[in-house]
Amino acid sequence: MQVTRLFVKGMGSKVVTIQEIASRLGIAVSTVSKGLNGASDISENLRQLVLDTAVEMGYTTKKMRKAEHKKLALFIENMEYDSDNQFGYEIILGFKQASIHDSWDIRVIPINPTMQTEVRYDTYMLKHGFTGAFFAGFALHDEWLKQLQTTNIPTVLLDNYIKKNPNVGYIGTDNYEGIDIAIDLLTKMGHKKIALLNGSEGSLVSEERMDAFLKSMATHGLKPDPRLMAYGYYVAECAQYHVPDFLAAGATAILCGSDLIASGAITECNLRGFHIPRDISIIGFDDLPISAHISPPLTTIRQDRIELGKSAYYTLQSLIKHVSISKTLLRAQLVERQSVSICNPQFSKFIPYSIESDTI
Repeated sequence: MQVTRLFVKGMGSKVVTIQEIASRLGIAVSTVSKGLNGASDISENLRQLVLDTAVEMGYTTKKMRKAEHKKLALFIENMEYDSDNQFGYEIILGFKQASIHDSWDIRVIPINPTMQTEVRYDTYMLKHGFTGAFFAGFALHDEWLKQLQTTNIPTVLLDNYIKKNPNVGYIGTDNYEGIDIAIDLLTKMGHKKIALLNGSEGSLVSEERMDAFLKSMATHGLKPDPRLMAYGYYVAECAQYHVPDFLAAGATAILCGSDLIASGAITECNLRGFHIPRDISIIGFDDLPISAHISPPLTTIRQDRIELGKSAYYTLQSLIKHVSISKTLLRAQLVERQSVSICNPQFSKFIPYSIESDTI
C-alpha cells in the first residue's frame, strides 16, 4: 500500500504517515485518505474530524508543497476593493504585483462573520490547499482572529495584531507618526482647538490613532478637549452626528480618521456656513484618489496602499520560510493641498442646521 506522507510544521524534516493519523483517530487509513482528499463517500462529520485532527497536529500534505498547488488566500471583509478609487484596490494590486515572480495562485475571497462560524480557519486552509493567507478589513472581535492566536498557518493581518504567535504578522502604516505629522502642521498654522473625528471604536487602528492624538497633543503643549474627540465610522455620513458639536465647541481644525470621513466633514461645515480653510481646517487620512478632487482638495496623511500590499506579501513569504516577523510599519506621508490654512480665531460662528428641514 502506498502511504501518503505529511510534514509537521516547525519540526524540521520529520515526516509522518496517514497510518499515524488513522491510529490517532482509531479509523482506517483509507478513511483518513478520503477525509484529506475530499471524497464524497464518507460523512461530512467524519471528514471534518479528519481535517480538524490534521490541523491540530500541524500537518500539511506533500501535494500542497508542489509548485502547481502553490496557493495563497487573500481574505477581505468590510473593505471595498473593486475599483481604483476604493481603499482595498491598491492593496490587493500591490500584493499580486509582489507575488508575480513566485508563481503563486492568489485567490481573493470575500468573507463574512457567518462563514467564520461555520468552519474553522485552519480547517478551511487545509481543505482548500492554501499555504498562507493575508487578512484585510477584519475586526478584532471576528471569530477567525480569535483562532489566529493558536494557528500554525503563516498569516498576515492588515491593521490587526496577534500577540505571541510566531506564525502571524502585522502590516500597516505608522499611525503615531501619521497623527503627529498632522498635529505638527496644524500647530504651525496656529491651531489649538483641534478636533479628532476617528473611525470605528474598538478597531485596533482607531484605538492607536486616538492614543496617538492624545500623545501628540500633549507633546505640542495642548490639552485635548473631550468635546472635540469622537469615534464615528469610516464613512462620510458619520460626520453629520459629530461635526455640529465640534463647531459649537469652537474647533478651528478637524483631523479625520479617513478621507471619506473628511469629505463628510467638509459637507457639514459648508452646510453651516463655514468656509474651508478660511474658517476651519480639515485633514484626512489615507490619500484616496477622491481626496485630490474634493472641493477644496484635501490635505491628508498618505498610506501607500501599493506598498502595504507588497509588504503583506513579503511578510507572508518570510513567515512561510519560518522567519518570524511581528510587525511591518510603513512611513506615513503628509500630502498638502488646500483644506488647511492659518488659524483665524477672529472668525467664530455656529449656525444651527436642521437635517429634517434641510434649512438654515
